[in-house]
Amino acid sequence: LLFQILGAVILGFGIWILADKTSFIAVLQMSSPSLKTGAYILTGVGALTMLMGFLGCLGAVNEIRCLLGLYFTCLMVILITQVAAGLVIYFQKEKLKGELSTIVRSLIKNYDPSNDDERNLQDAWDYVQRQIACCGWTGAEDWESNEILINRSMTAYPCSCSNSSNDFEAGSGFCSLGDSVNSTATYTDWPVHEQGCIDGVENWLKDNLGIVLGVCTGVAVVELLGMILSISLCKNIHSEDYTKVPKS
Repeated sequence: LLFQILGAVILGFGIWILADKTSFIAVLQMSSPSLKTGAYILTGVGALTMLMGFLGCLGAVNEIRCLLGLYFTCLMVILITQVAAGLVIYFQKEKLKGELSTIVRSLIKNYDPSNDDERNLQDAWDYVQRQIACCGWTGAEDWESNEILINRSMTAYPCSCSNSSNDFEAGSGFCSLGDSVNSTATYTDWPVHEQGCIDGVENWLKDNLGIVLGVCTGVAVVELLGMILSISLCKNIHSEDYTKVPKS
């Protein structure tokens, strides 16, 4: 039962990544094929873990060595895969960071409120900037590459970046500086947050790193316990000695 619950949690997490349309995960999921692939893998692992939990229970109740052995093997494969994935992410973190930077900067450059085809992705990025209270990837200057703002001589700015409560209701699109500036402006004239979103994301990861590591460690411990219990049960199941059956 414990492994079926664990499988349901992993399955739910994978489905959440695929279905989420209003957070930073959505920006990654819609822009990076690698994250979408990872979400499908999580979904598959979750479903497999639930199936293995059922087979493990069936094997333990009915004392079927074959099922217990299959249960042990699958748990070992899942655990090795998780450890390998963690190592790949750790050693490739700078590459992943660079890929993410490219994705976000391209999104900012091509941001267009009138483009309905990219509406979900743009709304997700607006949500990130509002929730983290940040602007751009490294800072508000990233928005100076946006083609629409260039055409408007930087006399407008992204509403989701604004540090003014008046613009918070707009939530998305561009807000105008009005008559308070000349015909041209720079990002320093915008009433926006100074923090770049990369700093906000890194701070969030640092604040929640303990929780993430705790969950990962807990999952690994549960899987190890399952492997130990399954192999112990398998050894304690005695095969029938058919040589002692009287011949007819």
